Amino acid sequence: MSNYPHLLAPLDLGHVQLRSRVLMGSMHIGLEEAEGGMERMAAFYAERAAGGVGLIVTGGVAPDHAGQGFPGGAMMASAEDAAQHKVICDAVHAEGGHIALQLLHTGRYAYHDKQVAPSAIKAPINPFVPKELSPEEIEATIEAFAVSAALAKEAGYDGVEIMGSEGYLINQFIATQANQRDDDWGGEYANRMRLPVEIVSRVRKRVGDDFILVYRLSMLDLVPGGSTFEETLKLAKAVEKAGVSIINTGIGWHEARIPTIAAGVPRGAYAWVTARMRKHLDVPIVAVNRINTPELAEQLLARGDADMVSMARPMLADPFFVRKAKEGRADEINTCIACNQACLDHIFELKVCSCLVNPRACHETLLKIEASATPRRLAVVGAGPAGLACASTLAERGHQVTLFDQAERIGGQLNLAVMIQDKGEFFETLRYFDKRLEKLGVERKLGQKIVTEELSDFEAVVVATGVNPRPADFEGHDRSEVLSYIEVLQGAKVGSRVAIVGTGGIGFDVAQFLSCEGPACQPEQDRFLEEWGIDTEIAQAGGLLPTGPKLPKSARHITMMQRSEGKVGSRLGKTTGWIHRTVLRAKGVEMLSGVKYVKKDDAGFLIEDAEGQPRCLEVDHVVICAGQESERSLYDALSTAGKEVHLIGGAKEAGELDAKRAIRQGTELGTRL
Repeated sequence: MSNYPHLLAPLDLGHVQLRSRVLMGSMHIGLEEAEGGMERMAAFYAERAAGGVGLIVTGGVAPDHAGQGFPGGAMMASAEDAAQHKVICDAVHAEGGHIALQLLHTGRYAYHDKQVAPSAIKAPINPFVPKELSPEEIEATIEAFAVSAALAKEAGYDGVEIMGSEGYLINQFIATQANQRDDDWGGEYANRMRLPVEIVSRVRKRVGDDFILVYRLSMLDLVPGGSTFEETLKLAKAVEKAGVSIINTGIGWHEARIPTIAAGVPRGAYAWVTARMRKHLDVPIVAVNRINTPELAEQLLARGDADMVSMARPMLADPFFVRKAKEGRADEINTCIACNQACLDHIFELKVCSCLVNPRACHETLLKIEASATPRRLAVVGAGPAGLACASTLAERGHQVTLFDQAERIGGQLNLAVMIQDKGEFFETLRYFDKRLEKLGVERKLGQKIVTEELSDFEAVVVATGVNPRPADFEGHDRSEVLSYIEVLQGAKVGSRVAIVGTGGIGFDVAQFLSCEGPACQPEQDRFLEEWGIDTEIAQAGGLLPTGPKLPKSARHITMMQRSEGKVGSRLGKTTGWIHRTVLRAKGVEMLSGVKYVKKDDAGFLIEDAEGQPRCLEVDHVVICAGQESERSLYDALSTAGKEVHLIGGAKEAGELDAKRAIRQGTELGTRL
């Protein structure tokens, strides 16, 4: 009997049966507009279909020009558009899968000057003021959705998802903060919810009964002026009556200032929203956000919180997630760590989406792992993320691989990362690589110093020896009160007053680590919801408590500082940086820029502030988080000796501790040797 009977059970929708309860949630992946993107998307989605997903939902596609997220954004508005998508549908169907096209009108979130909205009110995250739609234009928009749905059916899609959440156009009509109309499309809630009901009704009439119609319902807006639970329930029942097949959950608008999918959000933290709604509906309903293991998915389904679970980023991390669960190989799943670094951050930078732990994601046709025609005996020195990725990729291709590291265990500085609040998911990455190395037969030689003579019998050597912390250059940097970030994360005692030199990712991680000790720093669901001021009754508009967030203060007094002027933390990820800054400011962490470091002495840490004024910080310790230097002595020695040697990861390029770059470089080299 399966360990996941609910997760792997089929779902009968009447005219079609889905083979599992996993819905691959919508993600714009940047291939929608790329040259050759349709063929690349076909390979991307086909691999997930082969992996056992029940229903795939594509990234958002606009029904008309005004709905595009940016000029030239993907649309489904003509027969030519439909014809281009056929290759995607055919590829998914060849693997026995089902796929729905998401129809998304961005409204006032559009990043162009032709954007439209229910009212001419600018979004907080957008510089443009939208044009207010006229009643005639609203009618045209409804018709555009219906036409797009019909074209999607013509292209071969099994259904469409109407995007009614995350603060996009449909959601904007529902919320009073974006809709201040006084006609039949504004005012009382019955008018504000007309647009989604009309769209669902029109689409169902146009496509017939033998077509999956998913509605993405914003069940928890997390913005002022959003909906209450009772209002959202009215809308849910109305779209159910209008003909939806499935209701998918949406959590939070893009402009919301509460984390919804970042690593600091507890797993399954928002499933309670779906569970509450499910009691009142007859159609299948989908739970979302931070569901990244088959065990959690099974638990949510077994206790009746939902009929399906949505996993978007987990399908980037491992396309064969469902298949591995079905075959009793859950310990081989490459788990999503919710870092956002290669997926959402890439999309907001207009890059092609990928995945930190799986750089093949969205690059399936470019980064192929194929059997080597000439297997070789290879050594990989360094068992950090770059070395792990390279060694396992080489072994998968048939090479005989030995992995060396001076440490007693694999992982390199990932073993430090797991000490940070919000980065505990890296334990999953270490577990995945440990299992992969074992299965592929990679020999490990750990806990011993590597000498060049030991590598002489190998045909080639890959050096992935990582980085060392860059030493400080101020007077007194060699005092015992001056610590490196490695010493701190390895357990050095740190006093109650601390200065942190450097405000990159490492500086923020160390500040998080030092400001948060004990069980309260790994919040469970209830604590998380309370700290962020979420109304679990959703009786307040938008589900926000009037008191707002109540994040805990730090027991330590911490000052972070950087030499450069400008915003502290400006290099942090676009989709998560605001969370780190918000949390640390709430904890009382002081952040300084434009600082000159003078000296550390008995009085404290003497600096000059941005105005050139001297200031002595009375601190117990100074922690250096000011960058790294590549450790490449072994590479230089092997090169001098004439050995075939390759350099990857931090040893090749020092900078912020960048697991994304390291794993990508390791994988890429592993496909070439």
